[in-house]
Amino acid sequence: MTDDQAIARAKEVLKTEAESILQLIGKVGDSFARAVDIIYRSKGRVIITGIGKSGLIGKKIAATLTSTGTQAIFLHPVEGIHGDMGIVTKDDVIIAISNSGETSELNLITSAMREIGTPVIAFTGNLSSTLSRFSDVAIDVSVEKEACPFGLAPTSSTAAAMAMGDALAVAMIEKMNFQESDFYRFHPGGNLGMRLRAKVRDVMIIEHIPLVFSGASAAGAIEEMDEKNKGFVLVT
Repeated sequence: MTDDQAIARAKEVLKTEAESILQLIGKVGDSFARAVDIIYRSKGRVIITGIGKSGLIGKKIAATLTSTGTQAIFLHPVEGIHGDMGIVTKDDVIIAISNSGETSELNLITSAMREIGTPVIAFTGNLSSTLSRFSDVAIDVSVEKEACPFGLAPTSSTAAAMAMGDALAVAMIEKMNFQESDFYRFHPGGNLGMRLRAKVRDVMIIEHIPLVFSGASAAGAIEEMDEKNKGFVLVT
């Protein structure tokens, strides 16, 4: 593959995935609103489950929900059916992610969760699937095609599921009236935390300030700026 071919392929993948996400807009309706309401009214946590690439997307959605005020955890279906399902209660809400809706391990754990009385929300590309039938609410995240040239590797489908998860998280932010101050409580570190926390006194420069008087030469001002290495010079 030449450089030009690699660039062309990358642009094609991005276009395909972007179009797949845009097509979700027309699929957001009553089922999405019901999912938001179920989560809002629940007294427990959102437990997200999925296997393979869908599981990785589920972990990301759980992280986004948690950081924006909706308590969420990820439960691997295989670990779940071998004992870890003990964390699930009827007060929780399940979000099960499967493009085909026919993943056996996922459908097994989803069925068991329904017996507990836990409401199930499905993210699936097949509204006629077993997962859809097991679910209280099925949200359509189907795509026309994968960006993979063989149509096999989860690409567009995982991008669509993640985007729908982001849409759900943002809808919950507004539903719960989650504020910036709340976000800081969950995210005090890193650049985001600094942006929300920092006050002028935290970032102001109080020592070794580059300073010249108005009668100084331009060369002198540049020399002072270079010496103090702050990227500016004050003229007084």
